[in-house]
Amino acid sequence: MLTEVKAGRYTIRGASLGGMYTALHVPELDALFDVGVPVRSACGVRNLFLSHPHVDHLGALVTFLGMRGLTGVKTPLRIFLPEGVEDGIRDSLAAISRLHRWPLEVETVPMKPGDTFELRRDLSVRAIRTYHPVPCLGFLFFEPVSKLKPEFADLPGREIGRLRKEGAPIFDERERNVFAYATDTLPKVLDTSPEIFEASTLVLECTFLDDRKTVANARAGCHIHLDELLPRLERCKNEALVLMHFSQLYKPREVEEILDARCPAEVRARIVPFVPTGPRWWI
Repeated sequence: MLTEVKAGRYTIRGASLGGMYTALHVPELDALFDVGVPVRSACGVRNLFLSHPHVDHLGALVTFLGMRGLTGVKTPLRIFLPEGVEDGIRDSLAAISRLHRWPLEVETVPMKPGDTFELRRDLSVRAIRTYHPVPCLGFLFFEPVSKLKPEFADLPGREIGRLRKEGAPIFDERERNVFAYATDTLPKVLDTSPEIFEASTLVLECTFLDDRKTVANARAGCHIHLDELLPRLERCKNEALVLMHFSQLYKPREVEEILDARCPAEVRARIVPFVPTGPRWWI
């Protein structure tokens, strides 16, 4: 059974276990994040956001595309992915299509850190730099917000409406960060892209939690250890901080116990561990 949690205004459904599989469906964003397992409930999504091309985050793509075909989805899956990965994806799918004797078609959107794509009028995504041995990205979603300039704050509503209709520059255009996703990365991402700590919901890997693996071990694999996350939590403004991609060294219940014991109470109240409710991992 898939894990499902509520994190602020978002539902996150899927499975994640460090080194084994990660695939997270967020229906409010019409998005699947990585595809290490085929999430059937996500078959209708328009967008896949691929963090990097390791098999535990990519390996179920072919199965997922087959499931989409069986459920009658006609629109090709749009894959946002690190620049330079797209040719390998297309070549692999072409080979499988020949074996399958049916085309497995996708639309690729290569991105590099800083690139922005408008998903709809009220929602855009920006690629952020993450740190892993292969091409990799995190993703930050934001909404446009118009804020009345201070010098017009005392005007009556009718006058503001007239100026708006005339196209007068009475608003400052800003961005509100609403969702961020960063996995398989050194904690350096929290220093180079601190804006993800301001997203209303942040989904972040935290592979290792205690001295069963050292910080040096975590860094060697380009993963986050709780020891390196804890000092940075004072900057965490997220309404919900979803921690996931835990190592199979830990049982799901242990994850909760360690976070309870080690995280400051104020932050712990906002942390949502992405773990199954039962005693075992999904598979």
